[in-house]
Amino acid sequence: MDRTLIKDLNENIGKEVQISGWVDVRRDHGKLIFLVLRDRSGTVQAVVTPKAEEALKAAEHLRDEWVVNVVGEVKERPDNMKKEDEQNGELELSVTGIEVLSEAQELPFDQSSDLNLDTLLDYRPLTLRRRREQAIFKVQHVIIKAYRDFLTQEGFTEFQAPKLVGGDAEGGAEVFKVDYFYDKTAYLATSPQLYKQMMVGVFERVFSTGNMFRAEKSATTRHLSEISMLDFEMGFVKDHSDVMVMTAKLTAYIAQKVSEECAEELKLFGVEAPLVPEEFPTFTLREAQELIKKETGVDKTQEPDLEPEDERFMCEYARENMESDFVFVTHFPTNKRPFYTHVDPESPEYTRSFDMLFRGLEMCSGGQRVHEYETLIDRIKEKGLDPEKFSFYLQAFKYGLPPHGGIGMGLERLTAKMLGLTNVKEASAFPRDMNRIDTLLSKEE
Repeated sequence: MDRTLIKDLNENIGKEVQISGWVDVRRDHGKLIFLVLRDRSGTVQAVVTPKAEEALKAAEHLRDEWVVNVVGEVKERPDNMKKEDEQNGELELSVTGIEVLSEAQELPFDQSSDLNLDTLLDYRPLTLRRRREQAIFKVQHVIIKAYRDFLTQEGFTEFQAPKLVGGDAEGGAEVFKVDYFYDKTAYLATSPQLYKQMMVGVFERVFSTGNMFRAEKSATTRHLSEISMLDFEMGFVKDHSDVMVMTAKLTAYIAQKVSEECAEELKLFGVEAPLVPEEFPTFTLREAQELIKKETGVDKTQEPDLEPEDERFMCEYARENMESDFVFVTHFPTNKRPFYTHVDPESPEYTRSFDMLFRGLEMCSGGQRVHEYETLIDRIKEKGLDPEKFSFYLQAFKYGLPPHGGIGMGLERLTAKMLGLTNVKEASAFPRDMNRIDTLLSKEE
């Protein structure tokens, strides 16, 4: 008999089927044994009665997480037993046969309880099986699929950026060194920035997905040492505003797909779909700081960036006053942005750059890039860097690149804020930070 997925059982009422999966829950009720069975498509209640003598004997030994093949008849529940708010709440499986494929030891925790972060991560191969964690990564899957689909529709081409690089694109960020290449030191990439700029000369519009690495000594709820980045770069822009328009359209598309395809997951976490206006609220950095001063009395108008509490304020203000969960902040100081960032010719102390904030957190950075060869060399020197070390990258500019710009967005941060998670580590299937690679690094062997 061919396998039937649990999500398809409602198409087989009155028929005998075989399902395969895990025992989620076992409950004994008098002479009956009730099972909740789980496969990749969902869950269903199954009942084993004394009529199925051999199946009942097998069911008596079942425990949580045992892997089984189960044969039975799909039956409609009586009206007073139906549960309209749960998957397969209108039916159950009357079991006639059970085959055990794999036994499981007793779990080291209760799957249904609220688990602290260390337990969630120490037992990650097991906690990922929970409905809550499945929901997180279902949402993440929809985000990355929507990201790819939208940009492909907009004429972008995906490429894979290298993860081993000869230098850091940010010009000074903390990096992981790799001692392997003869007498040269290589690094794990912090960004695909330089490579996606080169690829603008090939396809005009490109995007990349993949892991990047940050060696910041930061153990916070918003930092990871290995992050999944969503980057795009587009040629023939007039300035950073073209990039912002594309970013807003991309973000709105992602939010729409999450709302449509993950309604149950959003409900599980008790969060609403993002507020997405037709046009995102936009402030320059100084305008944002003036607003903060006016509303809170705190003067930060000389600061080069927004603090975390400022990002939270701006998002709360936009939601309450502009019906938006998204905010653009533009024109960050020239001396605080990387060498490749385009300077605003009308205000040379500021750049044509922006951050997009979402629900209190910086979600992506972007802007227009320098595209003129000589100007780029000057900017590299101004940052105290050696142009010779960027000679490979500079070839693209020496032989002609159009005005271009793009963004880099963190997948884990976006997932976390979509679901209201308090720690970005929960939005990484297997998070790495300065304290953990699967297990706590400080834990004694």
